[in-house]
Amino acid sequence: MTDKFNMTVEQNIFVAKRNIVDYIWKSANLEGITVTYPDTEAIFNGLSLASLKVSEIVAINNLKHAWQFVLETTNYPTDYPLICEIHRKVGGDNLITNAGFIRNVPVLMGGTSWRPDMPIESQIKEQLAEILSIPEATEKALTLMLYCMRKQMFLDGNKRTAMLAANHVMIANGAGIVTVPIELQREFRRLLINFYESGDMSEIKMFLYDNCIDGIAFQNEKTAAPNTQEKPQQSRDVDAEIEL
Repeated sequence: MTDKFNMTVEQNIFVAKRNIVDYIWKSANLEGITVTYPDTEAIFNGLSLASLKVSEIVAINNLKHAWQFVLETTNYPTDYPLICEIHRKVGGDNLITNAGFIRNVPVLMGGTSWRPDMPIESQIKEQLAEILSIPEATEKALTLMLYCMRKQMFLDGNKRTAMLAANHVMIANGAGIVTVPIELQREFRRLLINFYESGDMSEIKMFLYDNCIDGIAFQNEKTAAPNTQEKPQQSRDVDAEIEL
C-alpha cells in the first residue's frame, strides 16, 4: 500500500492544524456525537453553547486536547502507553469511565451480535509490536486503526482513539491524515460491522485508502526546482501562526 503523500513531519502538522476543526467534527460524528461544524468550531474557540449537552461540549474539547497531544508527540512511538494516553485525553473530565485503562468488563456492539474478547494487555502489546513493524506508513496506520476499533480496548471512545493513533503514525511519517467524510460515514459503518464479524479488514482498508486520506502534495526540496527550495520554510512560518 503506497503512501499517497510524502510530506515532512512539519508540513503534515501544518495540514492537521489547518483543518483540525473539520477533523474533530467528522470524528465526533463518526462516534455518534451529532454536532454541527459551526458548533464544533465555536466550542473549539472556547465558546459555551446552551443548545448542546454538557457531554457533547466536553467530547469536542477532549478531541481538541487529544489532537494537541498527538501533534506534540510525533517523535514518540505509537505504542501501548501512548494509545492509552490518547484515550485518557479522549475520555477526560469523566466523559468515559476509567479513561486510559483497558476495560475489564464485556461490551456490546451496536448493529451486530458479534462480541469482542476481553482485552489482555500482554497480548495487545505483542500484536501492536507486529503491526508497528509494517514498513509502509499508510498500511501501518490503517491496520493499527482497524485493529484498535475491533479490539475494543476501552469501554467507549474506541473509534476516536483508534483514528487518533492512526494519525499519530501518519503525521510522524508525513503520510497525510485519515478522516472519514461525513457523506461516507454510513458506508464506513456498514463495512466496519462486516469487519467486526469477519475479522477480514481488506475491504474496509481499501475503502479507507481510496476515500479517507487527506493531505497536500507539497513540493519538497528533494524534488523541487532551485527557486522553490524555500517552500518548507514558508510552511514553518504559517504553521507558527496557527495555535491550538
